[in-house]
Amino acid sequence: MVLFGLFLMLIFLIDTVELLRRSASKPDVEFSDVVEMSLLKLPHMVQETFPFAVLFGAMMAFWRLTRSHELVITRGAGVSAWQFLLPIIGLAFTLGVLQISVMNPLASATLTRYERLEALHMKGQQNLLELSGNQLWLRQANTDGQSVVHSGRVLQQGNEVELHDVVVFLYTGADIFRGRVDADSARLEDGFWRMSKAWVYEPEKRAEFEEEYWLATDLTLDKIQDSFAAPETMSFWALPSFIATLEKAGFSAVRHRLHWHTLLATPFLMCAMVLIAATFTLRPSRRGATSFVIIGGVMTGFLLYFFSDVVFALGLSDSIPVTLAAWSPSGVATLLGLTMLLHLEDG
Repeated sequence: MVLFGLFLMLIFLIDTVELLRRSASKPDVEFSDVVEMSLLKLPHMVQETFPFAVLFGAMMAFWRLTRSHELVITRGAGVSAWQFLLPIIGLAFTLGVLQISVMNPLASATLTRYERLEALHMKGQQNLLELSGNQLWLRQANTDGQSVVHSGRVLQQGNEVELHDVVVFLYTGADIFRGRVDADSARLEDGFWRMSKAWVYEPEKRAEFEEEYWLATDLTLDKIQDSFAAPETMSFWALPSFIATLEKAGFSAVRHRLHWHTLLATPFLMCAMVLIAATFTLRPSRRGATSFVIIGGVMTGFLLYFFSDVVFALGLSDSIPVTLAAWSPSGVATLLGLTMLLHLEDG
């Protein structure tokens, strides 16, 4: 917990300095806004640093027990390394369960708030897209102003997006209503929505029927997909239903599914960190070799983090199955830790 608190203080300071740098050219952003954004992002960073806090905390605890010869006495009393590691592994597993069940919903809520404030203060943007059930809401801009697109059903095949039961509300500027368009379907073209069988309504004018109606847009398929809620902003409990909604609407849910499986593997990753710490610090080392032992444990932890990022990228690109990408880091680390301990210990 002490190491964990130190990590959080360091992250908070670095985030605050970075946000101050980014807001230097934004006269409307106050210092209180920067501190609020840093605090809102902190719970998300908790999840990123928790495994390293477990690793370094376990290394420190084991090293102190080794230096004071308490582990030598414990082994002399007939207690094996596996027996006194079992409660520590159980505690690490419990911390992992608490992280995904309690801490993750809190972190997702605060991160959502942080991203909204960041978009408002730093980028001057508003949310672009919202998906509810199988229905889609889009806000877009064109040369005539802004418009809000609602679709009752969404179909995506490859790089093509087609909306059905479409209603478009047209605005001059940001909030002056100037008309409405109802269409059976709309297909996203290069810079336009091509609507079929559209009725165009304007104030104080008779409705006009258009077999095809073209509406200028700045949206692309990439922009639409990027505007979905990031998996990090959704709680562990809400992700399965959102994944089902995305897939039902025809959009790819690989990123969200990968994030959910990664969260599921978190308790086992915590246990793997304890095993790695035990591998490097349980056995007494010769004088002068202490620094090499500590550096070895730290480097192993960072190599595991790098390996996790590489495997995550492979899973995100569909190069390897999502389940394999999410569970490989914790599985490989656990097997390595068990192998090293079986090699070093005699029972």
